[in-house]
Amino acid sequence: MTRLSVLGGGSWGTALAMIFAPRFDRVTLWTYEDELAREMAAVRENRVFLPGFRLPPNIDVTSSLEEGLRDASIVLGVMPSTVLRKVYTDALPYLPAQAPIVSATKGIERGTQRRMSEIIREVTGRERVAVLSGPSFAREVARGEPTLVVVASEQMELCREIQAAFTGPTFRLYLSADPTGVEIGAALKNVIAIAAGICHGMGLGSNAMAALITRGLAEITRLAVSLGAQPATMAGLAGLGDLILTCTGELSRNRRVGTELAKGKNLDEIIGSMRMVAEGVENTYSAMELSRRQGVSMPIAETLYSIFTEGKSPHDALRDLMERPAGLEVV
Repeated sequence: MTRLSVLGGGSWGTALAMIFAPRFDRVTLWTYEDELAREMAAVRENRVFLPGFRLPPNIDVTSSLEEGLRDASIVLGVMPSTVLRKVYTDALPYLPAQAPIVSATKGIERGTQRRMSEIIREVTGRERVAVLSGPSFAREVARGEPTLVVVASEQMELCREIQAAFTGPTFRLYLSADPTGVEIGAALKNVIAIAAGICHGMGLGSNAMAALITRGLAEITRLAVSLGAQPATMAGLAGLGDLILTCTGELSRNRRVGTELAKGKNLDEIIGSMRMVAEGVENTYSAMELSRRQGVSMPIAETLYSIFTEGKSPHDALRDLMERPAGLEVV
């Protein structure tokens, strides 16, 4: 019997559990909240994070890591980046020895500047770790709309194994041997998306948005390449594709944060009003730590950081960006 274990019962974890359910005999969806697990098991719907979608009958919902990981053929991690280290530490006694781990969490750990797959290897001692990323809103995946993503690992045999297990009529996986590029693209696009939301909230038009996405991609690429990533990765689904989606899509939580900032709302107030996590906030701090360590210029991320830490207004931040000395267009 094949069993998929999904760690994380938010909108993305629930959507992935649903779309992969036909490909496994059983899917176990683990969520931290006991009450949510009981409700989802009873009503067969995630009314908190993904309302309106009925869970397939072969999905079991639990708040027990031991139960959630029992007999797993593949472990798919979809928890927020800030709790990833703790979840895998707690899960370690129950991880099946032969099950590969696929990380669909997008982030960089503040303080250590580690990518999610690096933390998983450090905590679990496992080498069969892959990452999954690409332009994918949870609600559209749950609706069965066509979605293309990337699975990345230095071990191409593992990538092919995950590709075969996860690919279906509406969910297509491409292979990549560049997990560094895929993870940096996944984390940093959320930072640029907050800036895109600010542009949107200020009523700026298509010129500004196109410029922001283009220069944002240049920043992400510089940082990724400095860490050993392949530049071509940033032109693909996990780079440009995910960046466009998150900067322009109405379902983007990170874009919504920027839109609310442009209206003059306080960051803490915005975060407090959101039930789901906007990873770009935490990753703005991580991006600054990483860019300074690597000596990489990231003016958009740095400007956003000044809004968060210095209380700079979005209008002043935009003026500062536009008044920077202009030179050659350098990626």
